[in-house]
Amino acid sequence: MRNKIIASLLLSAAVCVYSCQSPETKKDVAEEETKPLSLSEGELQDKVLGMLVGSAIGDAMGAPTEMWSREMISAEYGFVQDLDSMVREVSPEGIWKANLTAGGTTDDTRWKKLAFEYLAGENPKSLDPKQFASHILAQFDGYLAEYKTIESETAEPFEANSLKVGWLQEWAKAARPYVKNDLNGYQIGLSTFYGGEMVCAGLLYAPAIGAFFPEKPEKAYSEAFKLALFDIGYAKDITALSAAMTSAAMKKEATQTEVLDVLRSVDPEQYYGARLVGRSSYRILQTALQIVQEAKAFNEAKATTEDERIANVQKWTPEYLQPAFEKLDQHLQDMPFHAGEIHLQVLTAMIFADFDFEKTLIFLVNYGRDNDTTAAIAGGILGAYYGFDRLPEQMKNQVLEVNKNELDIDLKELSENMTENLLRRYK
Repeated sequence: MRNKIIASLLLSAAVCVYSCQSPETKKDVAEEETKPLSLSEGELQDKVLGMLVGSAIGDAMGAPTEMWSREMISAEYGFVQDLDSMVREVSPEGIWKANLTAGGTTDDTRWKKLAFEYLAGENPKSLDPKQFASHILAQFDGYLAEYKTIESETAEPFEANSLKVGWLQEWAKAARPYVKNDLNGYQIGLSTFYGGEMVCAGLLYAPAIGAFFPEKPEKAYSEAFKLALFDIGYAKDITALSAAMTSAAMKKEATQTEVLDVLRSVDPEQYYGARLVGRSSYRILQTALQIVQEAKAFNEAKATTEDERIANVQKWTPEYLQPAFEKLDQHLQDMPFHAGEIHLQVLTAMIFADFDFEKTLIFLVNYGRDNDTTAAIAGGILGAYYGFDRLPEQMKNQVLEVNKNELDIDLKELSENMTENLLRRYK
């Protein structure tokens, strides 16, 4: 079945070069928006919580070795298959608490928290990017104001607050002029955002937006594209597609093909029609499919019997993943948090693992690079796909406990608040 899906997608991808360049989208967005949800109240709650906790599990698995090479990961942790404690330094984008317990998270989960808090009070009919930017600024300005309330003769409290300020300072320099309608200031802020690199900004909160528009991938794409205020170039398309994939995964009894088809069929901004270049995100999908096909063919050629082939897949060993890892190495960008590189690794892992939740995260975490972000994105999409109840029992409980008790991030409460908002609007 897996090989048939890959072959079908490769064929569809080839056809899409011609058929997907139409200026009209394949679905009527207005009709999609008014269509009632097929999910029951309980199913919606399960999938929203699944998306949030699934993403946090991925973040927690990758956090101990964020930005490490495969060699470093293997030397210190061996082959990572579970949650580990974080013996690493604190940083604005990383962990804020040194020697964090296994199950703790980084900015990937903080961004989901910020997005969920924003979405809990918004109308799903249309999101306002200025309100989103204002929400980010309110958080940032609150951190700045905290300096005035600190009464200490030691540096530690100020250093702790500096982590919070540093987390959002790049975002604030683009968000503030955007809110003020200062187009020149916004252009400068965006062009210098993290040094002007095409970083995976919107990807940090894209799955949250997808969960806010369950079963409505066209709508999720359009709204995420609007809120991709900090992305440049085709990174905006990748952010919006990741939200659309999450939305498709929220569908009751969604299939792998339905989730992946979003990457070809949803294009309201007409990237396919771009002169000379076309759609870069589509080429990334093609590359991912090709990597999976070639890596699996290599592994199958090494197996001497059918039993050996099945055993290799089930064991999910470093040796089995190595061919795919080596092919991904050929597509590295200057920055490991480049949106295109992140997208390629996420798609390759999900397809290679046949959408298996744990295997996908094991693939990404052991590959290295920006592995907490890649695992958080994939974990969010697959968490929405499977729902909270079907996530690994020990992992989800540990992530819930550590985030609530040590990091003041109540994932259940966040999901409940947003789900209540969705039920008021959709039911």
